[in-house]
Amino acid sequence: MQVDIFDKIRKSTGGPIGQYRDKADGYFAFPKLEGELGPHMKFNGREVLCWSLNNYLGLANHPEIRKIDAEAAARWGMAYPMGSRMMTGQTALHERLERELADFECKEAAFQMNFGYQGIVSVIDSLLSRHDVVVIDSEAHACLIDGVRLHMGKVFKFKHNDIESCEQKLKAATQEAEQSGGGILLITEGVFGMTGALGILDRIVALKKKYKFRILIDDAHGFGVMGPNGRGTSEHFGVMDDIDIYIGAYAKSMATIGGFVASEKDIITYLRYNMRSQMYAKSLPMPIVEGCLKRLEIIRSAEGDSLRARLWEVTRSLQDGFRELGYEIGPAEACVTPVHLMCGVNQATNIAVDLREHYGIFCSIVTYPVIPPGMLIFRIIPTAAHSMEDVRRTLSAFKDIKERLDRGEYDKDMPDMALIK
Repeated sequence: MQVDIFDKIRKSTGGPIGQYRDKADGYFAFPKLEGELGPHMKFNGREVLCWSLNNYLGLANHPEIRKIDAEAAARWGMAYPMGSRMMTGQTALHERLERELADFECKEAAFQMNFGYQGIVSVIDSLLSRHDVVVIDSEAHACLIDGVRLHMGKVFKFKHNDIESCEQKLKAATQEAEQSGGGILLITEGVFGMTGALGILDRIVALKKKYKFRILIDDAHGFGVMGPNGRGTSEHFGVMDDIDIYIGAYAKSMATIGGFVASEKDIITYLRYNMRSQMYAKSLPMPIVEGCLKRLEIIRSAEGDSLRARLWEVTRSLQDGFRELGYEIGPAEACVTPVHLMCGVNQATNIAVDLREHYGIFCSIVTYPVIPPGMLIFRIIPTAAHSMEDVRRTLSAFKDIKERLDRGEYDKDMPDMALIK
């Protein structure tokens, strides 16, 4: 029997995240943070210490960045260039940024993308035919999963960061590829953005001695941050030459919109002519391109080294402090710091409200399907703009929270969110 699509949607529970919409909307989901971007902002009319911005190096409000962004917007407007890159949206500045990104990542060529998410989906879609085989980490980011969903060939998922499982899947993929006449693409992340765990790139790369495959990494949370020069997680592990396709995002360390893919020149040329999300979408506006050139200049400079050092000082102090308080933060090796809660959704909600309303601390609460079932975390994102006083204040609040949780003070019913909003 035919149904009306709208009726079907209205009768649904809202999906795995949307089921919480009545209580979460405007507070936990789609919250409005106001004021200057940085550690101290306003939420619900009051100042909060914010740990939820992917502004790793603090470039969002860097004076030189604000200046170049404003000047570029005044010089070009937001429309130029008009049209897709292939048709009318190509400029010398776009090409220059790509050359500098390729040089920074020690690759032959790079191609920038309007948005990291849609770009990654399109890269995967363009690279694969139905004869090819994918091997992917089971906890890969949604953009990687969505890219693989478009693939009409065989897909093998290995247990998260489990090299034995990875090798088993590579064996199976090799047999499949030999029958189909295709190739193998292994997909993983440099930094897993919810847990702060690093992808086991060095151990995966070592398997190239036994198996024939290409490796693609999404290093959104590693680019500009990881490695002695900020070239990413592949630099951190010393395997830059062995990563076949490197994808970085502007939205994290650069604090703006867009991303890029870097690889061998002929591969990038192929992608330029086959990535549908770029071929049929407007070119990245010139103020963003010019702003990214300045951001990359800072990342590559002595100031960039100083900002990374500051970021890691804040990160290590926070992570060490949480561990000393008895919190579980998992395998966090990067800046993302997940504070695991050994409690139910009601308790976690009460804690989150308490943190925001009484302690003036804003951080995101994350549950399934963003992370595996059964997990609840407060996701803390340190930046170079945070101070050690911000760290001390946060650890003091979480010390109180833990004591109150142990006393059962958060076992009450969830608050009426309508009253809080």
